[in-house]
Amino acid sequence: MADKDTDKAIQCHHLEASTELSHPAAVHEETQEETVMNSKHVDGNEPTEGSNLLNSNEKKLRETPTELNCLQRLRSAWACPPHGLLGRVITTVTMVVLLWAVVWSITGSECLPGGNLFGILILFYCAVIGGKLFSLIKLPTLPPLPPLLGMLLAGFLIRNIPVISDNVQIKHDWSSSLRSIALSIILVRAGLGLDPKALKKLKGVCVRLSMGPCIIEACAAAVLAHLLMRLPWQWGFILGFVLGAVSPAVVVPSMLLLQGGGYGVEKGVPTLLMAAGSFDDILAITGFNTCLGMAFSTGSTVFNVLRGLLEVVIGVATGIFLGLFIQFFPSTDQDNLAWKRASLLLGFAVLAVFSSVRFGFPGSGGLCTLVMAFLAGLRWGTTKSEVEKIIAVAWNIFQPLLFGLIGAEVFVASLRPETVGLSIATLGIAVLVRILSTFLMVCFAGFNLKEKIFISFAWLPKATVQGLWLWMQQELMERSSWKSMEWMC
Repeated sequence: MADKDTDKAIQCHHLEASTELSHPAAVHEETQEETVMNSKHVDGNEPTEGSNLLNSNEKKLRETPTELNCLQRLRSAWACPPHGLLGRVITTVTMVVLLWAVVWSITGSECLPGGNLFGILILFYCAVIGGKLFSLIKLPTLPPLPPLLGMLLAGFLIRNIPVISDNVQIKHDWSSSLRSIALSIILVRAGLGLDPKALKKLKGVCVRLSMGPCIIEACAAAVLAHLLMRLPWQWGFILGFVLGAVSPAVVVPSMLLLQGGGYGVEKGVPTLLMAAGSFDDILAITGFNTCLGMAFSTGSTVFNVLRGLLEVVIGVATGIFLGLFIQFFPSTDQDNLAWKRASLLLGFAVLAVFSSVRFGFPGSGGLCTLVMAFLAGLRWGTTKSEVEKIIAVAWNIFQPLLFGLIGAEVFVASLRPETVGLSIATLGIAVLVRILSTFLMVCFAGFNLKEKIFISFAWLPKATVQGLWLWMQQELMERSSWKSMEWMC
């Protein structure tokens, strides 16, 4: 009996275990049935892969917020008070009108159409707008267009559209003064941007590039002007030295950008081009004044040549003195040190450029500015970057004025087709000679082929220094008997 009871207990135990094991399976089957029933459509059809995909997309659409419609965007754009693009436009227009109103309240008719200050303000804002528009142009596989092209075009259009040119007029002395200030600022930037180590390493190449290409281009242009345009030799060399000067307003900012990005810094290419380009301009200015004195017989030839050498000596000596002075003053314990240093640099630079013209040594002002800025930056160390930022702000203000004024000097109505053709031929051949001579002078200097080609083509920009000489040539033309040569301006 005991054995039978034991067998029954074992059988009951097995039945309970099998029931417990089968229960999860039943639950799983019921869950699957519910899932299948829930996944069916309303019409009772079995779901397909496409219907499952649609269901998942509908869930995602329900989960993501809906975008603003056109009406909501319009309300956002015209919200009160205005913000975004509309707010910026209103602020800019208000500042422009306020600036004009303040100047008008002080000067009166000078700030009305036809007045000098009115012309400067209109030219400045048009040049800024033109630069902004050109900087927005993006060409595939090419870097953005430089803003200076838009500034030049703005000045050109202002001068050559009859209705606008009648109301936007700027006096020659104001135009020359503004361009001289811009040249002072760019020479300060060039002096601060020079790398003393690279300059010491490349001093031989720098001397060759400072003198060789400019003199060769001036001689080539003089010969071409004498043969093609039938100009006297004195005027041919005047034209040659005018064409021989490169544009520091284009070269220096471009080299500073390359230097900031680390391009060519190892071999000192930016420093070489900035230093040699600046000395190239000083040589061109000296040669121009020497030939100009010979053409108008203001002293003997020997005196004019010695005066050119004297300009270099005066410029270097004055630059060394002022550079050493700014190294120690203001002292390092003063507040707003960077602003004071930048103010002294700009003040002395403008004073040097303008006073050198007053004393009859125009070539010494630019050389003094370059040497002064270079020596001053040697002792400043890491704080020099703060001064450079302040100088860059000043350049951003005068850059539109400079290129706008240069573009405004081109008056199409005064040009003759045959003169334009001969001028282009003279300029093209002279520039080609300069490129070849520059390439030869940088040979055996440790540069590869690409760097040699880049250095040769880096000095193609012109017009900054030429624009500064324009008013001087016009005044001399009026006092001379060369009335028929007015097109040289």
